[in-house]
Amino acid sequence: MQKSLQNSLGLNTVALQPKFRVLAFYSTIVESDHVDFARDCISFYTKLAAAQNFVFEITTDWKKLNPENVKDYQVVMWINDFPQDEAQRKTFEDFMENGGAWMGYHVSGYNDKTTKWPWIVNFLGATFYNNNWPPLPAKLIVDDNTHPATRSLPKNYVAPITEWYGWKPNPRDNKDIKVLLTMDPSNYPLGKKDVIRGGDIPVVWTNTRYRMIYLNMGHGDMVFKSPLQNKMFSDALFWLGTAPQ
Repeated sequence: MQKSLQNSLGLNTVALQPKFRVLAFYSTIVESDHVDFARDCISFYTKLAAAQNFVFEITTDWKKLNPENVKDYQVVMWINDFPQDEAQRKTFEDFMENGGAWMGYHVSGYNDKTTKWPWIVNFLGATFYNNNWPPLPAKLIVDDNTHPATRSLPKNYVAPITEWYGWKPNPRDNKDIKVLLTMDPSNYPLGKKDVIRGGDIPVVWTNTRYRMIYLNMGHGDMVFKSPLQNKMFSDALFWLGTAPQ
């Protein structure tokens, strides 16, 4: 009876299946600008999921980063935080090593000598070195217009206001890292209180050994103000969600 009703409406069970499933983790007890970003990020992807037929589930409960739970998802997203519990970290490592996909924004890629998680340093190919302050817009160079995440971008564009990170080691020095966007040197000096005065600063990249993308945008409530950049955000997620495992 249900199948007959679906057919009479021009529907079928295949069409009703979501294209992929995303589990997005975020935190509310973090820097207020990171909470603002999470709110906008959740709104953006919730609307995109409704329009494009994929599942976008959100949670502040990082205990859900466990083997039994994540097996039901193709993509894990970290919006404004990262796991600090050893069991959660091990779950994520196994998820990625076995073909899962990851999208991480801004502070989700932060790591320094206090992080004590060697795997994440190899995964990202980078460690935080410096930043600009206050948050500012920046002109970005698109290194690769052929990658599925960046093929809709021009050769350069001005990204909305955010806080930008510099890295040491530089992810570009890692043979497995493919840099997709880079800070244009014309931005320097960048900042007023904390100033980035120069250097090669990758902004978006992927580790080719995994299905992953890191995007350094993610601070404040202006990040989703650029249609160009928003298209990259959506293209990147579709690349992760639909790429063969």
